[in-house]
Amino acid sequence: QVQLVESGGGLVQAGGSLRLSCAASGSIFSIRTMGWYRQAPGKQRELVAVFTSIGSTNYVDSVKGRFTISRDNAKNTVYLQMNSLKPEDTAVYYCYADVVEFDTRFKYDRWGQGTQVTVSS
Repeated sequence: QVQLVESGGGLVQAGGSLRLSCAASGSIFSIRTMGWYRQAPGKQRELVAVFTSIGSTNYVDSVKGRFTISRDNAKNTVYLQMNSLKPEDTAVYYCYADVVEFDTRFKYDRWGQGTQVTVSS
């Protein structure tokens, strides 16, 4: 079983910065895609930033130029550096990974438990 553990959320004033981390652990053969989604109250979950299966990055338009996704493959960890935060960035941020498990070679979608990011105006 593969688990994703997030950290780094919190409360910050508008214009501030936060850095989220997500570490995958367990029986991992490979990780195809890994990244971050968010869900604000009353809204659908949306993709924020992700590493694709070919190693490229995708960002939702609203965070381009402000957020940066990075990763440490040796640690199966992905980070999200969030700068110039706005109140509309307030949401629960979820880590996501598309994982091939070592024992079964089956592919699974895995989600973290979510971490709250609150940006005050």
